[in-house]
Amino acid sequence: MRKIKLAKYAVDDQIDQFYTRKLHNENSEDLIYRSLFEADRHRIINSSAFRRLQYKTQVFVNHQGDHYRTRLTHTLEVAQISRWIAGALDVNQDLSEIISLAHDLGHPPFGHAGEESLNKAMTNYGGFSHNIHTLKLITKIENRLIDFEGLNLTFATLEGVAKHNGKINLDDLEEDNYIKQFNRLFDLELNKNPSLEAQISAISDDIAYNNHDIEDGLRAQLFDVEELFDLPMVGEVYHQVLTKNPNIRNELLVGEAKKIITSLMVKDVIEQTKINILNNQISTISEVINHPKFLVEFSNQMQANHLIIKNFLMKKMYRHEFVNNMTLDGKKIIDFLFNYHLNNPHILPKERYHEYLLNQSLINLAKIICDFIAGMTDRYAIKSFKELNKTI
Repeated sequence: MRKIKLAKYAVDDQIDQFYTRKLHNENSEDLIYRSLFEADRHRIINSSAFRRLQYKTQVFVNHQGDHYRTRLTHTLEVAQISRWIAGALDVNQDLSEIISLAHDLGHPPFGHAGEESLNKAMTNYGGFSHNIHTLKLITKIENRLIDFEGLNLTFATLEGVAKHNGKINLDDLEEDNYIKQFNRLFDLELNKNPSLEAQISAISDDIAYNNHDIEDGLRAQLFDVEELFDLPMVGEVYHQVLTKNPNIRNELLVGEAKKIITSLMVKDVIEQTKINILNNQISTISEVINHPKFLVEFSNQMQANHLIIKNFLMKKMYRHEFVNNMTLDGKKIIDFLFNYHLNNPHILPKERYHEYLLNQSLINLAKIICDFIAGMTDRYAIKSFKELNKTI
């Protein structure tokens, strides 16, 4: 059990029953000798969706190399940065970590290319968003408990996952949008900002991918170290490390620079957030969620640096010919799988086909297929594509 004292604007799972309530009441042995948030972490880590992240693309398709980030290793890096920042701000480290562990569970195969392809395929059926699918996974699709669908996680975890990128306007959502449907059962206060712990998870995501994507881009030789020298902060750090260690091996150079840059970004977030909390006289959770904008943020200078790094990676890495070819292959696979199953629903897994037989509408079939494909790993999608092509 936690022994450190939390700030008054933190989510305290030992006393705050509003944030620890659940959709379904349960008397579980899960809660013996541990907190509700610790039980949430256990259920997420033991979910099938979490295990599948090991074989889902971050930038490089899983079979491209053993040392590139996968969606799982990215998730773990976000989680550890979240604990780092949350601890410095005296808010709930467990909650920040849990939201980070869950935040990408709904990603389909082939990374953002896969999401774009599924969203396009679902244009006439409500679209696709990995954030919405994440909520659907942990509240409906992941069935590990006898008495109810989903993982039955706490309000704090669910609203953090749903809103870690910001509040949601229900009026902007279609009636059959899953978040809107679930919110009727369990109000996630979508019109309010999330907890500081969720805000920390969101910015930790930015810090993690900026830093590890530079490392992976260098490893893949999509750009050279010299091309980093003109980037603000990044170039200065690389220059400093090389000046002190002129004969350093490239792997050590990149590792040392990543460590320093990550620390600079984390320190900046912590210091700027403390200033924001002080200047806005934040002393309660209510003041956090009703504040007009996020309190957890970079300083203006670091935000400018962050955007320049992001634009560099977009130009040099995400739009590189090698990555684009992988992207096109991934999109082709998902387009094929979606259309093939749409025309041949009987080849769906038995449980999903039976779900379709209960409601044989086209929109229901499309959603079942979308959920099926979104749950695939890269290698399973590739395997299915090859096998089904043999039957044509």
